[in-house]
Amino acid sequence: MPLTRFAWLAVAAAVATIALKTLAWVLTGSVGLLSDALESVVNLVAAVLALVALRWAAKPPDEEHAYGHAKAEYVSAGVEGAAIFVAALSIGWVAVDRLLDPMPLEGVGVGLAVAVSASLVNLAVGGVLLRTGRRRRSVALEADGRHLLTDVWTSVGVVVAVGAVALTGWGWLDPVIALAVAANILVAGAGLVRRSAGGLMDRRLPAADLEAIDQVLHRPREDRIRFHALRTRRAGRLSFLSVHVLVPGAWTVQRGHDLLEQIEAELRAAVPQLVVFTHLEPLEDPSSFADTILDRSASG
Repeated sequence: MPLTRFAWLAVAAAVATIALKTLAWVLTGSVGLLSDALESVVNLVAAVLALVALRWAAKPPDEEHAYGHAKAEYVSAGVEGAAIFVAALSIGWVAVDRLLDPMPLEGVGVGLAVAVSASLVNLAVGGVLLRTGRRRRSVALEADGRHLLTDVWTSVGVVVAVGAVALTGWGWLDPVIALAVAANILVAGAGLVRRSAGGLMDRRLPAADLEAIDQVLHRPREDRIRFHALRTRRAGRLSFLSVHVLVPGAWTVQRGHDLLEQIEAELRAAVPQLVVFTHLEPLEDPSSFADTILDRSASG
């Protein structure tokens, strides 16, 4: 199934939860529930961004983008994180105003029932997005799923707090919980921005993938075969690896080619959706050991 189908599911869930949470806020007048509704607006923005990013990332490579368009997913996750910051500031503003000017809550029972229904929608859809994102290695879907599941825990806290306000009459608790919601989604937003920045800055592959690569490169082989200049990065669903392979200079081109084909196949089998670039060099030539830096022009 195309990943965009799941993005459309996220859009539908966001629209439904915005409607339900807004209704819960109107029924109760709770700024805690209002903050929950504002976070769902961020969910909608994130879902639309993920849809656009996934459609763009699925485009095949072209002359201007020879490595494809997979990094569009990181842009989506970064903008989603920025949108979360805006939502958190909005929630904080409303919460402080209510803290200074408390108001009694109304229609709590019906309002909380509506809010719980919205949370169940997010729980179901968030679980689907997170599992699919991990299985299909989609940064945008995984980020969207994590955000929805974070929203579920936020909603649980809001519902408990609003119920406590109704039982105890402690009106100050409602805006305090709204401020806690703002702090919680700020943390989530910071995590998304950090992950997006790491992808755009070509951070190396996760430790588990690096361990699998290391095991392949250190398998028993013919004598006098060495590796260096290993570099890895991730771009959306694809992982990239480049490595220099040093062999005796007396080898034939065919023998060296066969070895590289074998190594590349083993690496692709060890790490899903791995794009491998290998470079063959003669072991006896000193210049083979002088090209391990990324920008050789800077060393000249």
